[in-house]
Amino acid sequence: MPEVIDSGVAYLALKAAQKLYGKAPTALQADESMRVQSMAQKQHQLETLVLAAPEARDAMVPPSTVEAAMQEIRGRYPNEDDFASDLAQNGLDEASFAQALEREMKVEAIMEKVGTRAESVSDTDVDLYYQYHPEQFRRPETRLVRHILVTINESMAENTREAAHQRISEIAARLAKEPGRFEEQALKHSECPTALDGGKLGDLPRGKLFPELDQALFELKAGEVSGVLESELGFHVLRCDTITEAGVLGFNQAKPHIRKLLEQKRKRAYQQAWVRQLNSPDGSRDA
Repeated sequence: MPEVIDSGVAYLALKAAQKLYGKAPTALQADESMRVQSMAQKQHQLETLVLAAPEARDAMVPPSTVEAAMQEIRGRYPNEDDFASDLAQNGLDEASFAQALEREMKVEAIMEKVGTRAESVSDTDVDLYYQYHPEQFRRPETRLVRHILVTINESMAENTREAAHQRISEIAARLAKEPGRFEEQALKHSECPTALDGGKLGDLPRGKLFPELDQALFELKAGEVSGVLESELGFHVLRCDTITEAGVLGFNQAKPHIRKLLEQKRKRAYQQAWVRQLNSPDGSRDA
């Protein structure tokens, strides 16, 4: 049934074009289109091998699951006509799109089934990983920070540079006397969306803020409020709520993350080995 194969390749080409170039296949340059089509053809051939394997015998995707996925994709479009038009431009219609989507989900289900055969991760594996990768468990110093922002906009009387600086200076003066009013002042005066959460920016390591703000933040003690600071966004006042010192994540804290990481690695390795065997000339199965 050539039309089914063609629609399957069209579906994969659509996904590859969006992933690689952020475009629809019809918007690709000639060299981009060649690359996308080549990838789609290879992926389709690989899927065909997976679907022909003994492991695919009992694999199925409930129609309700496919329909739910279709509805989620439809929801990204303003209306049904736009959805249908987009499919048509990429060589698909709703039926062929649903068929290709079901095929993809079935392949994913088979790969998940194959992945369960991977060797289990032991406590010793987890312990050794922790011992041999200490750099992964070093935690940098972080600071829980809040800010109040007053922007500069010369087209607005209350936000000219002079007016904005006057406003932030008055806020800073109030907070120098009463740091505990920071969240209240942020809600009333900050022009950042974080105002709704008391100006909370989060628990940040060095290097996450503008350099001027970053330097000031890491000079503050817990509970201290900065003076007036300026960035390309405007004028700020910061408060350092808490300081979490640099340290090393303990083994008990790291253990579940390590186990999950190793399980995922082993599953991927087993799946890749299984796929390679599908492609081997003699079809040997020793994974």
